[in-house]
Amino acid sequence: MSIHNRTSRRNFLAIAGFAVAAAIIATLGSPAHDGKKPITEAEVNAAQQAWCDGLVKIGKVYAEGGDYRATAGKIIDEAYDYADGKVFFKPTLASGKDTFRPTRAGALAYFVGGDPNFPKDTGFALKKWVKVTYDNNASENGIQIHGDIAITMGNVFLTNSKGDEVMVDKTFVFRRCADGKLRLCVHKSALPFDPSK
Repeated sequence: MSIHNRTSRRNFLAIAGFAVAAAIIATLGSPAHDGKKPITEAEVNAAQQAWCDGLVKIGKVYAEGGDYRATAGKIIDEAYDYADGKVFFKPTLASGKDTFRPTRAGALAYFVGGDPNFPKDTGFALKKWVKVTYDNNASENGIQIHGDIAITMGNVFLTNSKGDEVMVDKTFVFRRCADGKLRLCVHKSALPFDPSK
């Protein structure tokens, strides 16, 4: 084999090897091979419904004399990304230095009270909510999905045991966690603006 042919063959093999390596890198970096499947709207809706159901469950366990703190802790761990990430949580009825709840302890205090570090918290989930629903009505479809992040905006409707309904404005941002589950990394809640007040 001539020097020219050997050089051409080496160049061809080098180019082919580079192309294969590039293809492997591109494939490994694609969503289908990074261990995370794309977020679907069905998953986002299921995560929101689980949050609503969790709020009702905490109140039910409390009313029945059960371990509502443990129940709330499990629901927080399932719904919020405190374990592996950072959470921006602004509850509806929080103010002053405790307006934001970046820690699991702060979230637990908001939902069930009883924490001396959060003395104003009386337990939002203990208000005997019997039905909680949501509506992503910020637009025709109030869900945006961007890679491993899903954003929802709309309202949550809470009905107590007397039949009274409260509506709050909600923004939820979910992240796909390492275990594949969607959890909240942002939760902002507020009562609707009333221009008469």
